[in-house]
Amino acid sequence: MNERLIFLTNDDGYASRGMEAMIRIARKFGHVIVVAPETPQSGMSHAFTMLSPLFIRKVRDDANVEIYALSGTPVDCVKAAFDHLLSGRKVDLVLSGINHGANSAVALLYSGTMGAAIEGSFYGCPAIGLSLTDHADDADFSAAEIWGERIVRSILEKQAETPLCLNVNIPAGPLETIRGIRICRQAQGLWREHFVCRQDPRGRDYLWLTGEFANGETEAEDTDEWALAHGYVSVQPVHADQTDYRRFDEMRSIFADEPL
Repeated sequence: MNERLIFLTNDDGYASRGMEAMIRIARKFGHVIVVAPETPQSGMSHAFTMLSPLFIRKVRDDANVEIYALSGTPVDCVKAAFDHLLSGRKVDLVLSGINHGANSAVALLYSGTMGAAIEGSFYGCPAIGLSLTDHADDADFSAAEIWGERIVRSILEKQAETPLCLNVNIPAGPLETIRGIRICRQAQGLWREHFVCRQDPRGRDYLWLTGEFANGETEAEDTDEWALAHGYVSVQPVHADQTDYRRFDEMRSIFADEPL
């Protein structure tokens, strides 16, 4: 077991409480190497750095855990780990999180946590993004740790076929309130944003983004939003292919008069 190499990252920063919880999970399964952002990088999706240097520093090296902080995005962290720090080494599992706040429905597309998990799956090992439906800095991760460990153990012991990327969301609350796991699809819901317009002390106008989530499928029992609302851990297999195969025939009809 201790020969496994488990790679960790996140989008809340290397010092977040969610990362501390993830390390406690991962170190039960092997040697842990963390490369995580120096500062919070929420909402970075699959962004990476091209036009400025990246700085990496070792934060910790003890008790089977190495932690590095990187001055970049979550995807930068994955690339720097696999293509530099761990180059030539076999990684058995990528874990991203545990995120402060859910990454269900359309949030998956904006999430730095899931951007890193998807990037990790490109390197031929299973990857799991874990999120807790609690944005608070002092969120209780105890139940998320237990469910996270169960999911990691199942993926490692049953040797899931790769490439594999899972978007796992865990409802906040005591362990006894979580009813189990649901394999889900992404709910068709969107964030409806608006901007608060104000002035700073120098009289300059600025905008502050706010908004709320609108779930368009509140009764659909096969979605991640339904699972979370009803006390289940949602597990959504995801991949990078965003082709809408259902629209092929429609598009062929629309463009039938064009040279194809």
